[in-house]
Amino acid sequence: MPTKKEHKEFHLVDLRGDDWRPPPGYPSGIEQKILAGGLDEYRKKGNRTRLLRFAPGAKTVTPFVHDYWEEVYLISGDLIVGDPSTGNVASGFFANTYACRPPGVYHGPFRSETGCLLLEFHYFE
Repeated sequence: MPTKKEHKEFHLVDLRGDDWRPPPGYPSGIEQKILAGGLDEYRKKGNRTRLLRFAPGAKTVTPFVHDYWEEVYLISGDLIVGDPSTGNVASGFFANTYACRPPGVYHGPFRSETGCLLLEFHYFE
């Protein structure tokens, strides 16, 4: 896994291709496509750019927290953050919304009613 981003010129990103994979620890219905780089969470180095997609109805059940920075841009669809059944107020977001989270910030759980596509940047300082 590269920890530095490789040089890539403009190229077609096949959103229907068969190179989508479930991220480790995520439930079914959520898949990623790595666009560039690699993140070594064990050694706490590197960076990655990825697309993350939720199928309609897909959801996570617990909040996330990690040791790296995360920037997320919601390209399309809906993303609901929080779970009112646990007392956590849910907020819905739609295309053209953005989040930037420093290391150590709890976020989620997440779900999508119609499905969504996210562009994410992860990196260590």
